[in-house]
Amino acid sequence: MKNGIYKPASAYAEDGYACLRMYNIGDGKLVWRDIKRMHLSKNELLEYRLLPGDLLVNRVNSRELVGKAAVIPEGIEPLVFESKNIRLRLVANKANPKFINYQLLLNGRRHFSTNAQQVVGMASINQKQLADFSVVLPSLPIQQEAVAEIEKQCSRLDEAVANLKRVKANLKRYKAAVLKAAVEGKFTADWRREHPEVEPASQLLERILAERRAKWKGKGAYKEPIATDPSNLSPLPEGWTWASVDQCAEVFLGKMLDKEKHRTGRQLPYLRNINVRWGRVDTDDLLEMFFKNDELERYGLLSGDVLVCEGGEPGRAAVWDGRIPELKYQKALHRVRFYGKSEPRYLVFLLEFLANAGRLERWFTGSTIKHFTRESFISLPIQMPPLKEQEQIVAEVERRLSVIDELESAVEANLTRADRLRQSILSQAFSGRLLTQDLKSIPNAAATFSIAAESSASYGKGNRAGR
Repeated sequence: MKNGIYKPASAYAEDGYACLRMYNIGDGKLVWRDIKRMHLSKNELLEYRLLPGDLLVNRVNSRELVGKAAVIPEGIEPLVFESKNIRLRLVANKANPKFINYQLLLNGRRHFSTNAQQVVGMASINQKQLADFSVVLPSLPIQQEAVAEIEKQCSRLDEAVANLKRVKANLKRYKAAVLKAAVEGKFTADWRREHPEVEPASQLLERILAERRAKWKGKGAYKEPIATDPSNLSPLPEGWTWASVDQCAEVFLGKMLDKEKHRTGRQLPYLRNINVRWGRVDTDDLLEMFFKNDELERYGLLSGDVLVCEGGEPGRAAVWDGRIPELKYQKALHRVRFYGKSEPRYLVFLLEFLANAGRLERWFTGSTIKHFTRESFISLPIQMPPLKEQEQIVAEVERRLSVIDELESAVEANLTRADRLRQSILSQAFSGRLLTQDLKSIPNAAATFSIAAESSASYGKGNRAGR
């Protein structure tokens, strides 16, 4: 066993050796995407080179993913591995790498999640914990037979899973197309021709701005909202107008989380950005903190408020339906409350469209950790249709998204079923029920060894001899 190489970010290059990271292992296989490359000396390449048949095991990850592994295949370009992985080189005449890898896929999560160390949200395993993972080790011919049978059974399952993932990707693309058509007014083109008398959005915006002035309670003179410059923006359908978030709505950040200093007032549940998903608010995991009497209204939520993530996945948004009285929200969220009549779900669809299209990122701050600050958010220009048209758009989008949601649920259910079937195939293989010759019928064939048993000494000798 050997831990991988550590290099600073400056060592990565476009033309170096491919270096596999923890993201390049998944479902028992290599995941060949987002490959990083680095410049290495000859000695470094020799020391950290991955050879066909090596097992690459993830050493640092979330608790449910640490310990995932993959076999290095034949015919691949020269590879090395980074420090968050362990290379496991098996004794060739004792263990088939795929046979060991399938056992890690079957039982590794339970073993490593139980034994891993936890540090600041990440779990890690060491070489001893990998060595202590017990494996069934029959004779090499039986291992090869088991691998062949597993691959035969799983090949059909892999094809079904690949089809399901293609359907899932197509649904994602279709959803993006629905949102794009919605915010560009394509769904309502016929509706606009049939309803020429509808009040244009420019008049709606004038009424909203009038209400904004009327509700002004700030100190000093009224402050005009940030306006948009339509000359730099794309043309809109007839009756639409450009507006800034600041012109349409009041935007407040939630309360700073400070459980230790402020323990007076009322202890109430609050929302975090993890509770806000695209188009829905998840209230299954609410936390509580204290709110003073003068904070109850400021950090309160009303039905129809839009909640927008400031961090995490900036811009992710949902409309609050008011189902929990006195629910509050913390600083990681913006609360958007419209001044006049507007359809809040339209704003959510617009934000999701901008996020999917990569157009929202330009409004974020920060290099590594992105933030959607209040200053950036309120200056965001939005396409505003007439109110009646907003309602038509929302109805059409929700009708289509409900079909997509049903299909996505069916795909996820089948993917879960496929995962259970895969586990069942592996379980049967290592109990001998898939093989033509039962492991239990062979004396000592199903004896359990640890990965470390005899291999360290054997590999050490072979390595010194130049194997």
